[in-house]
Amino acid sequence: MFTTNVFRSIASRPRSSTKGPLDADDNPIASPTPSHAARFSVSQQASPRVGTPLARFSSPAPRSPAPSSAPVTSKDFSFLLRPEIFHQLSPLSVPAPFRNNLSRQPAPETPIPELLRLGHFRAAAIAAVQALTSSAGPTDHARIFELFYVRLACLCLINATPLAANESKALEDLNSAFYLDPLTGEHLVPWELRVLGVRLQAIGFGDPRRAVMSYYELAREARAHVARATSRKEGDHSAAELWKRRLKELGVKVAGALVEMDDLAGAAEHLATLGDGDKDASQQPFKEADGGDDGRLAMSRALLWLHLGDVEAARRSVSGGKEGETGEQIIDALADMADGEYSSALQKWKALGDAMEENGVHDEMVGVNLAVCLLYTGKMVEARDILEGLIDAGQSSHTLLFNLTTMYELCTDRHKNLKIQLAERMASEEPTPQGWEKTNADFKL
Repeated sequence: MFTTNVFRSIASRPRSSTKGPLDADDNPIASPTPSHAARFSVSQQASPRVGTPLARFSSPAPRSPAPSSAPVTSKDFSFLLRPEIFHQLSPLSVPAPFRNNLSRQPAPETPIPELLRLGHFRAAAIAAVQALTSSAGPTDHARIFELFYVRLACLCLINATPLAANESKALEDLNSAFYLDPLTGEHLVPWELRVLGVRLQAIGFGDPRRAVMSYYELAREARAHVARATSRKEGDHSAAELWKRRLKELGVKVAGALVEMDDLAGAAEHLATLGDGDKDASQQPFKEADGGDDGRLAMSRALLWLHLGDVEAARRSVSGGKEGETGEQIIDALADMADGEYSSALQKWKALGDAMEENGVHDEMVGVNLAVCLLYTGKMVEARDILEGLIDAGQSSHTLLFNLTTMYELCTDRHKNLKIQLAERMASEEPTPQGWEKTNADFKL
């Protein structure tokens, strides 16, 4: 098939040469090249469609501890501590109610872990840069990479992905031997930063194929770790399961990268190799034969199938209890919405919401999609009431705020006042790990 041939040529493409600190064996910053990239303002993130499944905000994931050994102290990472790498964050992207609420703003000396716990992601991103450029030692690789991960992850959480992509270029080729421990051969960069860096660098360098190639390289490494863990006499089952899970996550990320490249046919073919068929292992590089399946990954595959327009494949991804009864119901309702069957989807969301409330669970994603179905069935006032009820319950995701402000635009010409009132209302809420400070894009201001 044509798509397959193109995909294989991408995967086998040799890595382009990298110029910069990674080329030097002894002194990686002998001749640092200053960044002449002009500072640019944060471009607003593409607004999600009404009814898009909720993407929850969360604090940066815990980092894997970086391996440490004596020889790594000789590696100089000063090229990652240069102030010109990092961009200033303009406060103008934050609505005035958040900027002016001094009682909720964190103190300058607040530690980064506390900022993350309270959802002050913008402040955490700034604090990470201050630590990198002032107190981090050039040979303290564990602290440098932890701070770099906090910086990039927090920028993504505040809708500043273009800035994160530009700053991630300073890491250059994370698969380079420069980042390996010369004694043990283990990678010095935490896995989470390496995975995050793949997509950000693909954006920053303007080369989406780079993400596919990098994910395949990470997958090859993950498979090697699985083989190593299972080949030991005692068998390190916890390590093997960890790397199997990472391998399957990479498979889903490859499909997402292909979607971002607009290679929908390639993404569909790739997703098919992640299923439960009896294909040869060589055709399933992201799956271990005895690795079982993960409910969350099954749901991720189903959502990708919906994005590709194959609702039956989405339903098959969660059939047979792979994601539990609730997962099947969610995908079934979303599939009806994808087919334009809003009345049918409405009844399914109502039934699912009632069942969850009986168990004391108030799920925001269910409420948002229920409101969208009400809107498309001509019940706008009821839909608005549901979204405002979610706000009353303490929910505040970007998806919820975007849909509610869209509802304001449909209900009245004086929607700007309603948006500002909503921003003031959110600014008065207590900080939570899901994120307190919002941006103008969240309220469509």
